[in-house]
Amino acid sequence: MICSNCGTENRAGRKFCIQCGTVLSATCVSCGSPLEAEARFCGECGTPVEGAPAGRTTDGGISTAAAGRALRGAARPAPPVAERRLVSVLFADLVGFTPFAEERDAEDVRDTLTRYFELAQTVITRYGGTIEKFIGDAVMAVWGAPTAREKDAELAVRAALELVDAVRTLGPGIEARAGIVTGEAAVTLGATNQGMVAGDIVNTASRLQSVAPPGTVLVGESTHRAANRTIAFEPVGVQTLKGKASPVAAFRALRVVGEVAGAARSEAFEAPFVGRDEELRLLKDLFHATERDRRTRLVSIIGPGGIGKTRIAGEFAKYADGLIETVYWHRGRSPSYGEGLTFWALGEMVRGRAELRETDDEPTTRAKVAATVGAWVPDEDERRWIEPALLTLLGIGGSPIASEELFAAWRTFFERIAGQGSVVLVFEDLQWADAGLLDFIDHVLEWGRSVPLYVVTLARPELLDRRPDWGAGKRNFTSLHLEPLPEAAMRLLIAGLVPGLPESAVRAIVERADGVPLYAVETVRMLVTDGRLKAVDGVFQPVGDLAQLAVPESLTELIAARLDGLEAADRSLLQDAAVVGQSFPLAALSAVSGFSDADLEPRLRALVRRELLTLQADPRSPERGQYAFVQALIREVAYNTLARKERKTRHLAAARFFEALGTEELAGALAGQYLAAYRNAAEGPEAENTLIYVVAFPSKEAQAKAWADFMAFVAGHLFWDTDGAYIHMREKT
Repeated sequence: MICSNCGTENRAGRKFCIQCGTVLSATCVSCGSPLEAEARFCGECGTPVEGAPAGRTTDGGISTAAAGRALRGAARPAPPVAERRLVSVLFADLVGFTPFAEERDAEDVRDTLTRYFELAQTVITRYGGTIEKFIGDAVMAVWGAPTAREKDAELAVRAALELVDAVRTLGPGIEARAGIVTGEAAVTLGATNQGMVAGDIVNTASRLQSVAPPGTVLVGESTHRAANRTIAFEPVGVQTLKGKASPVAAFRALRVVGEVAGAARSEAFEAPFVGRDEELRLLKDLFHATERDRRTRLVSIIGPGGIGKTRIAGEFAKYADGLIETVYWHRGRSPSYGEGLTFWALGEMVRGRAELRETDDEPTTRAKVAATVGAWVPDEDERRWIEPALLTLLGIGGSPIASEELFAAWRTFFERIAGQGSVVLVFEDLQWADAGLLDFIDHVLEWGRSVPLYVVTLARPELLDRRPDWGAGKRNFTSLHLEPLPEAAMRLLIAGLVPGLPESAVRAIVERADGVPLYAVETVRMLVTDGRLKAVDGVFQPVGDLAQLAVPESLTELIAARLDGLEAADRSLLQDAAVVGQSFPLAALSAVSGFSDADLEPRLRALVRRELLTLQADPRSPERGQYAFVQALIREVAYNTLARKERKTRHLAAARFFEALGTEELAGALAGQYLAAYRNAAEGPEAENTLIYVVAFPSKEAQAKAWADFMAFVAGHLFWDTDGAYIHMREKT
């Protein structure tokens, strides 16, 4: 007798499995239903039980069992009881639940377990799996039975990763671990839930789960082969599993890196997705709320360039593509250049849905739009109204149409698509969009009714300068603001990009990036391209000193474009601030720029809203009340755009400000400003006429390097003598 739980073969007559203790029961050879003790016929289908005592006979002396067999067998052979199928079996178990339960009331524990069961059911069903059974706080699920789908193994791994991540929300210290094995199993036809699948892979999956570290997913070799185009794995070696004669090769599933079957997988230099788990989880939860409630919803993701807006949208796209439910994905970007491109992002979405190419001429475009409208809009009157509106969006002329009617037609087109499955509209670089597109999104949110339309916008903080009330007062609106990643997440990112990098190199890159993922990625890419990082035996080693890191050209362009989008006066103000330092008091900036404090305050606060500067508000910080650049790279790019003559003038103004304060603490800053002025002076008499005053001798370690540079400069170019607390410099002749 085969155990339905672990697949172990037991001797006839046993009541419990010798491996797992599961109750053993005989099953009907025809339909697979459990048989009651002493039963001569199956209570579900009437099939006689083999080996049962003979029943009563008919008048002709034939037993009723034999008569039943004869009657059924004369028409057709008995249906099969089971099939051999290729399935993927998932076992997941909670870790840390016992200490969690010991500290809580029984009702709280019950509520937590109920949430866990509901969570497991939701996640597994979402990816097309079937719950076979719950065993305590463990769950067993199957893909490939009773219905097989393409990429069942991949869907099982996606579900496991999602479940392990979601379990962390149940309570402190609670984690899950999972094991997945793919292979042949005996599947009982017609069975649901417990007893559906039997075979060695059931036991193997359970044992593999038991050796997985908390918070991880381990898979067998077959599962790895089936899913490695879409899932990133790392080998963890062969595992010795209890009850298995031979070790089992195992792999740890890390993350989803592509759409189903490997589509959209990047072969380029891609960093791991780190530090945004909560934000991505919220994006997923809101999407499923949109599906469930059938309501239009807007999620606005805001953050500076390089912070990870596009990446989180890409991770959500991979997630949505793996779901069993149909999701119609649309994506469009607002360009930062050109005129007459008001609705360009929306036009890109329609082009994608109609499968239009850039080279399609007008007749081809009209034909494809007509076919697309015909496929998605069943009502003929609506088709006659929507089709010309879409052609207008694509720049193909016709009779003028009022903007209100255009908006309604465009919205209705996407609503009709949403009638057949959830619709996602992702608007990228919305900070460049004209007012018309912003008005259309407001229109969709206001007028969308009873359809699952999920609108996601990605924008830099500049959007809020143009629309300070963006989303205010709107129903079903969520704003998601992305902050710089913490140092621990940045270190994980770099370790995923260039494993084995020495601590000194990691520290240099982390400090350079200031929590912006793109800055770290582009810096590493530059170092690899320039040959300053080389792979040796699977790890990366620096070639030469990485203390001095240039700004990669890609980042210079990104930041410079952002600065060029400012008003000329604000851009000049940032250049003045860059001369003063990474952080600066208002009075110092006033001295360099020539503007009063009252004039500067509102302009600086506007730059804070744009996330170019930040205001130090921590009452414990010695820099409280000072402004600072959000990232050091922004300051560096702003500074590098200044001509050398302008730099010298501003450095001298800053030096005179620090000199007037007459405090020893600023000796290093004063020396640094004068040195910078000298280095940016033109060759010849102008350079030799630089006169430097330094307050006292610096004594703190933080000023040591500035003082050493200063003294080297003095020795080469100036005489010096002391007069009380001051050092006087005069040029050598």
